Amino acid sequence: MDEAKELFKKLKIYSLLDLALIVPVSYDDRTLSNNLKIGEIHTLEVKVEGVTTVSNKLRVTFLLTKFSNRLSAIFFKTTPYHTNLFTVGSTHYIQGKLEIYNGYLQMNQPKSIKTIGSIVPKYKTNIKQNEISSLMECYINEQNLFNEGLESQEVMIILNIHFPKELPIKNSSLEDLKFIEAYNHLKKLQGKRQNFEPLNSLNGPILEFTNNLPFDLTCEQQDAIDSIQKDLSSSSKAAKRMVVGDVGSGKTMVILASAMMALPHKSILMAPTSLLAIQLYEEAIKHLPSFVKVSLVMQGNNIGDYKASDFIIGTHALLNKDDLPSASLVMVDEQHRFGTNQRATLDSLVSKGEKRPHFLQFSATPIPRTQAMMESELLDISLITTTPFKKEIETKVIGRDGFSPLLDHIHDEVSKGHQVLMIYPLVEHSDEIPYQSLEESKGYWESKFKNVYTTHGKDKHKEDILMEFREKGDILLATTVVEVGISLPRLTLIVIVGAERLGLATLHQLRGRVGRNGLKSWCYLFTNSTNNSRLSEFTKTTNGFDIAALDLKFRNSGDILDGTIQSGQKFKWLDMSEDEDIVLKAKRRITTFS
Repeated sequence: MDEAKELFKKLKIYSLLDLALIVPVSYDDRTLSNNLKIGEIHTLEVKVEGVTTVSNKLRVTFLLTKFSNRLSAIFFKTTPYHTNLFTVGSTHYIQGKLEIYNGYLQMNQPKSIKTIGSIVPKYKTNIKQNEISSLMECYINEQNLFNEGLESQEVMIILNIHFPKELPIKNSSLEDLKFIEAYNHLKKLQGKRQNFEPLNSLNGPILEFTNNLPFDLTCEQQDAIDSIQKDLSSSSKAAKRMVVGDVGSGKTMVILASAMMALPHKSILMAPTSLLAIQLYEEAIKHLPSFVKVSLVMQGNNIGDYKASDFIIGTHALLNKDDLPSASLVMVDEQHRFGTNQRATLDSLVSKGEKRPHFLQFSATPIPRTQAMMESELLDISLITTTPFKKEIETKVIGRDGFSPLLDHIHDEVSKGHQVLMIYPLVEHSDEIPYQSLEESKGYWESKFKNVYTTHGKDKHKEDILMEFREKGDILLATTVVEVGISLPRLTLIVIVGAERLGLATLHQLRGRVGRNGLKSWCYLFTNSTNNSRLSEFTKTTNGFDIAALDLKFRNSGDILDGTIQSGQKFKWLDMSEDEDIVLKAKRRITTFS
């Protein structure tokens, strides 16, 4: 048993179905051949009629006992083993490719096999063949597979793959393998979910907040709020939900509604940057009822008394506060920007013993519906796929010959008091990338326009620059530092240089910076390869969830979520961009079986 555990560890196997889904790469068919076909591998019973040595090659003449034919076999690499084995009159089972030479049957370098009648699977793993075969024989059987929740057809397919009676294997269905793979993944996620008792059941009223909003919530915003209300009202299980909303879908209103539900208890929201924290604080002050005390915690810059607040908004500076008040609700915005340890630290700062706060995560990076269905075994998920108002964004792929009309368009937008964002692939020149860098381009734009601002990921003052640009700027030159979250209401045009180098999800986040207030807007994908089919498909939709599925289609995994969500999960058969029905069927089986 200990030996098996070590082998499972080497193979990175965590379930019986993980083992079952390690399929053979080939088979060694040791059943005796019933006919002779030139060019194919055969297993034959033979009797040695003659042995000669020519130029260090061993030539053996065999009589095929079943067919009354003669076969000449040549061994190019001979050892005393061969000469002692193939003595005149001895009988053997040999295996090799049957060929014809000068009208005679021939087999080069056949191997002698001791046992016949079986089909031996060949596996490609990091352990020995006899070890993996031993694991299969020990664990992959009918009873164990039924115990995992598989049905008769699926059990038969797995057994036929590992213990075939004949070749080619019949009744092997790709759809069934996809299902088993999805079902196995869901079972493992289900086993990882941990539930805790909440600090408090939360039932704060939200109508004073929602009724006074200057707009109506979308149906999906309301659905997410309803689901969170149900989660937070539980007195036995602390909420663990992720709200995934497309760019501009209005997640902030869901956050504020959740803070209302927490009252009279406290809630905390952690944002990844000071800029985002400030924006969320401004929205909270603007929309929450005046009796709700809101504070802002940032590195060396606090607003309000966080110890006396109902709703505490902050950056990772919150993690350095050893006097944070106990909070019954913890929320994290743009959760993938924080490590798992950071989220756990915030959680532990406000927990009491075995009890935990309700926990909500928010992300503006859409995921395919198939992945959402998968990951809902690990935590509850709400999708917000629509926006409060229809964005009018035109996306175009352009090359160098399109630069002159682009320049005219930029002049036009700036003259209207609108803002322009230029995204560059890198800060400084590189011989490996065939595009100008931010630093190389800076002089050109400053010579053509006023109020040009520049920032990038390593810029210590980037948040101050973005804040100043929002109020005073015309053109911002940046790297993908502006990808997530920043709200620039006057931004109507974005140019992404070297667009083919970025994932579709990243392109979507960047495009989401324009048209935030419904202004007609444009996204230019500047590229040296204008016939790029991936970029062409991207221009046809502004729906982030459709783009997440496209990302999977083109790259077999989107640049999607990490942390609790397992990004980049690779499947052998399951196609996350196409197999929604199979995932849904697997989820139903999980529900039934558990």
